[in-house]
Amino acid sequence: MTAGIPPWHGHGFLSRKPELAAVESLLRGVPAGRGGAIVVHGEAGIGKTALLERAVAAFPGLRALRTSGTGTAGLPHGALHELCEPVLPHAETLPGPQRNALEVVFALRDGPPPEPSRLGHAVRGLLAAAAREQPLVCLVDDAHALDPASARVLAFAARRARTAPVALLVAGRGDTPPDDFAGLPAHRLTGLGRDDALVLFGARLRVPLDPRVRDRLVAEARGNPRTLLELQRHAAEPGAGYGPPPPDDRPPGAPGAPGVLDGLPPATRRLLLLAAAEPLGDPALLWDSARRLGIGPGAAAPAEAAGLLRLDGRVRFADSRLRSSVHRAAEPDERRAVHRALAEATDPGTDPDRRAWHHAQSVLAPDETVAATLERSMPRARDRGGLAAAATFLGRAAALTPAPARRAARALDAAGLAFRAGAIDEASALLATATAGPLDAHDRTRAGLLSARLGLQNGRCGDAVAPLLDAAAALAAHDRPAAREAALDALAAALAAGRLGTRPLPPTARAATGHGPGDRPLDLLLDALAVQVTRGDAAAAGPLRAAVDAHLAAPGALSAWLACGAAADLWDDEAWHVLAERQLDAVRRTGARGVLPLALRQLALARIHAGEFDGADALVAEAHAATGPWEVTAPVQADLVLTAWRGDGGRLDRLIETGARVARDRGRGQLLSVLDLATAVLHNGAGRYETALRAARRAARYDDPGLHAFVPSEVVEAAVRAGRPELAEPVMERLVERTLVSGTDWAAGIGLRSRALLTGGPHAEDLYREAIHRLERTRAVPQLARTRLLYGEWLRRESRRGDARAQLRRAHETLAAIGAAGFAARAARELAACGDRPARPGTTPLERLTPQETRIALLVAEGATSKEAAGRLFLSPRTVDAHLRSIFRKLGLTSRRQLRDLRPYLPEADGVTRSRGPVR
Repeated sequence: MTAGIPPWHGHGFLSRKPELAAVESLLRGVPAGRGGAIVVHGEAGIGKTALLERAVAAFPGLRALRTSGTGTAGLPHGALHELCEPVLPHAETLPGPQRNALEVVFALRDGPPPEPSRLGHAVRGLLAAAAREQPLVCLVDDAHALDPASARVLAFAARRARTAPVALLVAGRGDTPPDDFAGLPAHRLTGLGRDDALVLFGARLRVPLDPRVRDRLVAEARGNPRTLLELQRHAAEPGAGYGPPPPDDRPPGAPGAPGVLDGLPPATRRLLLLAAAEPLGDPALLWDSARRLGIGPGAAAPAEAAGLLRLDGRVRFADSRLRSSVHRAAEPDERRAVHRALAEATDPGTDPDRRAWHHAQSVLAPDETVAATLERSMPRARDRGGLAAAATFLGRAAALTPAPARRAARALDAAGLAFRAGAIDEASALLATATAGPLDAHDRTRAGLLSARLGLQNGRCGDAVAPLLDAAAALAAHDRPAAREAALDALAAALAAGRLGTRPLPPTARAATGHGPGDRPLDLLLDALAVQVTRGDAAAAGPLRAAVDAHLAAPGALSAWLACGAAADLWDDEAWHVLAERQLDAVRRTGARGVLPLALRQLALARIHAGEFDGADALVAEAHAATGPWEVTAPVQADLVLTAWRGDGGRLDRLIETGARVARDRGRGQLLSVLDLATAVLHNGAGRYETALRAARRAARYDDPGLHAFVPSEVVEAAVRAGRPELAEPVMERLVERTLVSGTDWAAGIGLRSRALLTGGPHAEDLYREAIHRLERTRAVPQLARTRLLYGEWLRRESRRGDARAQLRRAHETLAAIGAAGFAARAARELAACGDRPARPGTTPLERLTPQETRIALLVAEGATSKEAAGRLFLSPRTVDAHLRSIFRKLGLTSRRQLRDLRPYLPEADGVTRSRGPVR
């Protein structure tokens, strides 16, 4: 049993201590046979579901059943079906009348509808019977929307759950519990406190934001977590601290929607528009602007009386979306007048950028004075709001510029900022404005470079190489730093193209080195990578080391994501980790969202290497939501490797199918090598060495930079375990050369382990022991555990069972703890062969099948019909079908054919022998 719900600082649970304590107390008693129920209620988005799900996740020993009123609304007993179907086979243990009632409701037999109390007793009995196998927690979400029949039965069972190892957690909307659940222990969730709301708002905010704007957004959210996250997404949009408020997607007539403005005096409506256009919530600024528009203090009273606006220390709307409704309902000339008044009232000495912004919104025709003021204010806007705010300022300046040449130049500068901010659509539109006007030769080259960079968004990597090289050559004569940046982009695109691009890469290398050395980290990296792709790792070791060191000494360099790959090829996991963390911090600080997916990928991969799978998972999730020219590739790479280490073959197959299609469509050959690497890791973990060998050899054949520290050892392990060590020899030669040149503990450990696999006799033990010693001094926790596993396997084959158990136990404990389920299962099998029986980690959907479900799944996967499986297991065909519904739900399947596809991944089950063909 868990030690309790862990403390957390970031998703809004700091304000939920009483509720969490009550739920924790209930769940702690369930394994001891003390059940019960708790109802959590409150307004939409207040965090009811998140609180209950978090509590349940902290007690993995409880089996969770779920249902939702919104997902089953309108279906009689629909929620009951969803909740109880996974445990329906346990109905066979119930008394006849109760079993009959359930079978009628579940359409397993004909008969009149059962009396509600009998059905309630049957459901309570069914849950209690299932809980004898494993204690249960039942989550009933959106209870206010449950179908009446399900609500009555579930409330009946909740009131009688105290004497069984069953807990019911009910979440419903409203100030009071749903009617059927009245009288049960209940907790009403209210908004988060200010401090906790600030923590939640800032936890996922990945761009700079003016603290005054942040405070106003948080205040208007009134502590509602869902609203805070919606506003947080808006805050990440370009120029959010200056531009219009977030859109209001509520239907007319909803509380706070545009209809509530009807009937207000004109002066009040104008005062509300003024408050909506002023993002800081500054009362002095509001009333100064109102005076300039002829609006007196009395205009606020109707808005306050209607509950729309609060005027105290800050100006706050009662609902954050009301601000958008007011802004959208106004006529354009009304909005311009309000912004003009705000500009006149804003102090030019303390807030020049916001004054310039309001001026820009107050004019309709081009105005060079306003445009120039915006351009001068752009650096301050960038400091406050990051690259996106700077792009917004300069883009608006371009729109207000009368002279065509000046307008084109400003639009080009704004497009570059927008691209770096990850605002690809905005960058494309600004580039179109720039290229439509007259540009000098230098700016035409810059426009071509940006066009090539944008081409990476939807085009093929290999197709971008030539335009990037052309831009580098054109820039070389008058802007050498920019030329080398373009050359590095070309080299990076060529590396990403990998096997689907031009190999070898001498044209790229010549362009990368043709401008002479430089002293920036980027210059050193460019030269080092050029040496690596043309002359190999041994020749590039010194230049790569210098480039990595330069990036370590210059935190925040945007080329650090490439330097991370160089650090990995140098087997320097400490530098890799530091560079990845620093770059992600810099990207978030500056708002350079164009490279955010790349920074997330590198840190996620570094954390996978360190065995920090949960931290990597969070980064992968963020990468999936990030935007940028490389977003298709970046998240998939880390997700693939993480899924492989977790041993989730079904999910990896789906990712590989998508990843292979993306790789071929976008010409990203390096991604194909990552697919092969992930496949090798998965199958080496599962002991399917021939499959691992094919994939690993394919990746080794193309030898993509950035993967040099990972692929060769997978080839060696798979080849030796498949009984084909001769296939490992060519790769081993390459591995020895690279590890000797590197000299790090990580390199030495992997090299020694690989040599041990190919070495017979007592010398192998010395190699394994030294490999473990060296890896213990690195971040490579999973690789250390794998080395102990290999050493333990060798010891068992040497008939040294006691020594083998010691190594295998440590390997299993580590692999299970970090979530490397495939390798943990392999270690468990080896331990079992030594006479030891470790607990199974249960980290994949396949491992969540009950023993009976596993037996049925194996038989059906082998081709048995329900009747045949029932005969083999002495069950009824109806029971087998009920089990199959549970199996399909757990594994996300819809057909028996899909189950047959999973046959190689299914665990063995007692009483079932695998056959070579269908069971007939």
